[in-house]
Parts: sequence; structure tokens; C-alpha cells
Amino acid sequence: MLDKSLGLSSNRALQSARRLYNAEKAGHTGTLDPLATGLLPLCFGEATKFSGELLNADKRYIGTVQLGVTTDTADAEGSVLERRPVDVSLLDVKAALGAFVGEFDQIPPMYSALKRDGKPLYEYARAGIEVERAPRRVTIYESRLLEEEFNLETGRFVFEIRCSKGTYVRTLAADIGERLGCGAHLVALRRTGIGKLGVEQAHSLATLEDLTAEQRDELLLAPDSLLSDLSSAHLDAADAVRLRQGQAVRWSGEADTRLRVYDPDHHFMGVCKLVADGWLQPLRLVSSS
Repeated sequence: MLDKSLGLSSNRALQSARRLYNAEKAGHTGTLDPLATGLLPLCFGEATKFSGELLNADKRYIGTVQLGVTTDTADAEGSVLERRPVDVSLLDVKAALGAFVGEFDQIPPMYSALKRDGKPLYEYARAGIEVERAPRRVTIYESRLLEEEFNLETGRFVFEIRCSKGTYVRTLAADIGERLGCGAHLVALRRTGIGKLGVEQAHSLATLEDLTAEQRDELLLAPDSLLSDLSSAHLDAADAVRLRQGQAVRWSGEADTRLRVYDPDHHFMGVCKLVADGWLQPLRLVSSS
């Protein structure tokens, strides 16, 4: 897993890591803006079959907010739109953060990769065109102010959140600023977790470059680490052979459940789905070679 550095696009980070690992297949599990740092899980080889597993997982971030200044992108890369005086207290900021905990509708920013009529929204924004965006339902599960980072003199504070997929933290920062009556934008963002994966497990490109090929390989996690939220099924030898041949095998459990499947030697085989008539059907299997 990669700890992406500031200013690096997710694709550039992926390609750099791909070259280091000499991988024919590579993919990531969800982009980070160049402005953002932190956890970017990368998949190589057979693991790319499961790269989409984390797209729906909860995310954890630490964000730094500048009060009193709004920008057209809601982050530090944009042009300043307005400056306003800041007259807020620590309690005011805490209350504003708390107001956004829970489920609510968020309007995606114009400077985003979401598409309208086949064109990314940021292309419209760069042309000075604002288009209507449908609000998206998002959830902030947890939010807390890092009080030691609160600085009324500079108008900056740092907060930590756990949120659902599709949440735009820079939009959240701007909305908090409006609730406080002074405006705001996001000046720094660090992703610290996706699902059960944490940035403490990740390594920078600079670290990977300094290692030997063998040392880099030792840092790779098994493909099933992307699937820790799924229950597991352990097959006997006969059923494992059938499954590797693409055949369904008998299994009991709740219908429409996806399972991590293992052979008798505890080797990960892939992901299967249990259908209503009691058959375990293969969805994505890893190569047995």
C-alpha cells in the first residue's frame, strides 16, 4: 500500500509503483487528488481483480481548514473568491462540525471528475460554465476537532472524520465555513484509512525505491486483505477442484452473500456468491498457477 505524497496524481503514483514492481497489471482502489496525501492501496497482478472492493468502503481523513477565505475550488488550488472576518470560538467550530455528523445531501463541486454529458465537470468549470448537479446522499459517521491544532489567530483548524464513499471533504470544509458565517476552504487533506486498512501499513515511493526487489515484495499484502469484510468459506479438495473449473458447489448459508473462498491448504481462491438454491457460484477466481 502506498502513502501518496503531496502534488502527485494517483495515476502517476500508480505507474511509478508499477515500474518498481515490474507488474504487467496494476490498478488502484480509488483516486486521491494531487493536493491530498495518504493511503492509496495499489493492486498488482491477480489482486487487480478485486481492486473495486474498497470503492464502497468507509474512508477516514484528516483535513486542515482555513477560515475566512473562500475559493472557487473549495481548496487551496483555487482562486480566492472572497475574504471575510473570522470571529469564532473553539466551541463554535465544534458545534459546526457536529452539525454535519449523520446522513445528509451534499452537492458535488464543479471542480470534480464527475461527468455531465460525457464531459468532466471540471472542464465546464474551467470554461466558466456552472451546470446543475444532483445532490448525493453521504454520511459522516464520526467527526472530531483536533483541539491542539485550533488556532484562532490564523483562522485554521484541523479535524478528523470517518465518512461514506462519495463524500467531498473540501465541500464539507466550505459548508462548515458558511455555517460559521465566515467562509472557508480546505488547505490540506490526508487519507488515513479505507475500510480496515490504515495508512500506518503504507509506504512512500521514496521508501520503495530504496529497497531491493525482494524487500519490496515482502511489503505486499495478500489479495484477500482487500476482502476482510466478507465472511469466508473453506472447501474440501473435491469442491476446490470443481470451483477452479468454474463449477458451482453446494454450500449452506444466507442467499446473495459473497464469500472469500479457500482451498484445503488455506490458499485464497477468490470470491463466490451463495445463491438461493444453495449453490456457491464463482464470481472472481485467482489463477491457481
